[in-house]
Amino acid sequence: MLHSKTAELNLIVKDIMQTSILTCSPETKINVAANRMRARNISSIIIKSNLTLGIWTESDCRKIDFSDQEQFNVSISELMNSPVETIKPEVAVNELATKFRHHGVRHFVVVDNDNLPIGIVSQTDVIKNQGIEYYLQAKLVASSYKKSQKLLEHNSSLDNVAEQMKINECSSTLIFNSDLKQYGIVTERDLLSLLARGECTKKTAWHHANYPLKTINANHSLYSAYQQLISNNIRHLAVADDNGAIIGTLSMDNIMFDIELAYVEELHQIVQQRDSALRESKKHLLVAEKIIEASLDGIMITNEQGSIISVNPAFTRVTGYQEEEVLGQNSNILSSGRHNSEFYQQLWLCILEKGVWQGEIWNKRKNSEIYPQWLTIIEISEGVDNSKIFAAIFSDISERKLAEKRIENLAFYDELTQLPNRRLFFDRVEMALATAHRKQNQLALFFIDLDYFKEVNDNFGHRIGDKLLQSFAKRLTDSSKEGDTIARIGGDEFTLLLTDMREVDHICKACSRIVEKLRQPYHIEGHALNITTSIGISVYPEDGTNKEELMKNADIAMYRAKSIGRNSFQLFTPKMNAHSLERSLIQSHLRLALDNNELELNYQAQIHGVTTKVMGVEALLRWFNPILGQVSPAQFIPMAEELGFIAEIDHWVLEHACKQRKLWLDQDLDCGRIAVNISALHFHQGNLVASVESVLAKSQLPAELLEIEVTEGCFIKQMDKATNILKQIKNMGVKVALDDFGTGFSSLSYLTSLPI
Repeated sequence: MLHSKTAELNLIVKDIMQTSILTCSPETKINVAANRMRARNISSIIIKSNLTLGIWTESDCRKIDFSDQEQFNVSISELMNSPVETIKPEVAVNELATKFRHHGVRHFVVVDNDNLPIGIVSQTDVIKNQGIEYYLQAKLVASSYKKSQKLLEHNSSLDNVAEQMKINECSSTLIFNSDLKQYGIVTERDLLSLLARGECTKKTAWHHANYPLKTINANHSLYSAYQQLISNNIRHLAVADDNGAIIGTLSMDNIMFDIELAYVEELHQIVQQRDSALRESKKHLLVAEKIIEASLDGIMITNEQGSIISVNPAFTRVTGYQEEEVLGQNSNILSSGRHNSEFYQQLWLCILEKGVWQGEIWNKRKNSEIYPQWLTIIEISEGVDNSKIFAAIFSDISERKLAEKRIENLAFYDELTQLPNRRLFFDRVEMALATAHRKQNQLALFFIDLDYFKEVNDNFGHRIGDKLLQSFAKRLTDSSKEGDTIARIGGDEFTLLLTDMREVDHICKACSRIVEKLRQPYHIEGHALNITTSIGISVYPEDGTNKEELMKNADIAMYRAKSIGRNSFQLFTPKMNAHSLERSLIQSHLRLALDNNELELNYQAQIHGVTTKVMGVEALLRWFNPILGQVSPAQFIPMAEELGFIAEIDHWVLEHACKQRKLWLDQDLDCGRIAVNISALHFHQGNLVASVESVLAKSQLPAELLEIEVTEGCFIKQMDKATNILKQIKNMGVKVALDDFGTGFSSLSYLTSLPI
């Protein structure tokens, strides 16, 4: 770093603070404290006992209810600001300007190393002691003044004035006297004076206003405004336009904010142009020194031999080395050892040719931690002997690297399972295909889908579903070999790429091993989940020569595995293409079956085995399509469940079955109850209870003539919910029966608890 010989440009808080501190005890009345502040003509008072307890400033007058005499006599401890914002005496004044804005205060108590108060510093102290002429002469009042928010009438109360200051967060309020056609102003200092007198007032705001106003044209410089404020010993000016109309106010706060903006702007310019600034005039070098000291970037200057001759405070924050520890040391103490000699040769060659090098480098902290830097090295010639120094400007980019890693993960990896996503999987398939083509090897692409995963989400919630997917992904990874690529490409869809396969038999054995591993129960938060998988397999080059064909055919094979009972795998065969086309055709027509009135009901009588009396009738759903012909329920019912409109079909069946039974009833045909099968998906996802109620009401069929048949799949996973639904239906008078008992997981122990 450069060492300034001009003390004015290196001011610290100690140089400008006021050492005479006004203090009072916590018990001091607020009006007494205000009177002491007014007498000393200062804007703050410190409240202390043995320790500093708080601070009260003239801006706090805005919080006083001036119509309440009792508020004038409260203890200052009830209104003080605590804890006190403090600052050390060695802090740079230019840094102090920014801290005022950051903390939203106008005063800092200056404390020593024992946190004892030794002075106080205000925004005004900063303004008076900064070399501000250069900045303020270039700025117009129009760029910094506060536009009028709301003019108060002259007959407004003082409470209105304080409230207006509080709302607008400003230190003054403009008053307009419509009788005199004149403006006045009431400031926080006026409120302090009134408080100091210790008596509440019912007089209007105009009585306390200062008028006529001191004004300045909006097109004058801020420096002119500053001189007018200082010469008149005031803190506010009214701002007028070219026609003389009052358009706002300008305060010391506004000037302070402009100085802060000027400082930040200067910092930005100097940091970007360090190399040219070092070759500028002595005046600019001194400004550069001030900025470098405050820079957030680490700066290190070395001589031609690589010895460190200067560092800035940010160097210590980033590397952990104190200045005295590195001065005279070779800069290679920061080397991480990650880069070879060729890297450094190219770096210095670039500096010698262009005078600058910029890029990413790994260096080492004092604690031996290796971290990434963004480094700029500039060659600087100085003096008549043309000797050289080198300025290294660097920042720690560890957070940026982590962010880049996170972005890369989001682009190429699934966030939930950390497996490769579809994009990365396809990239690897492309590379594997090129290798297989060159080596004349086979590839196997597995398309893996969890059976009934949607039921897990519906029955146990998405949190359990997500944990199941994570466990499934881990189990799939554990059952695969090194070199295999596993990916999650959709909600419950995974893919697996096996390379260097020579026999189909090897593929089948690998798949059998995976299926067996995946079908074991998953224990998640007290739930034992039995989840199976359906896997489709396509093989390169027999089933496709590019990723699109292999994925499509593996997908077709997977659906074939589902259609034959799930919990299995299928190798793709050309015949499956026809089956897939047939399935797609059925799905497209099924979506329109209800609208086109293609569904119909057949009724099967239930006969008593001895008396041959008709005991009931079961409604059987049939679908005839003009193009497809008669489609089996075994085909279209599962498809309706997959497509998500099984509840609509069930409702249609209920409605037409009840309508037909009511017709028979009106014709005095005694055929017992009419039975309707309900899908397990409708049972859990649709509003079955409301559906039954509405159909019975519409058809006017007595509830005792309706029987709802459910399968054990309706309640095997959520017994409590199923029991509640069945009870509601039974309470209507509807008969509930269990269909296909014994074909699934039925247990007599739970049958006794069901209302069937």
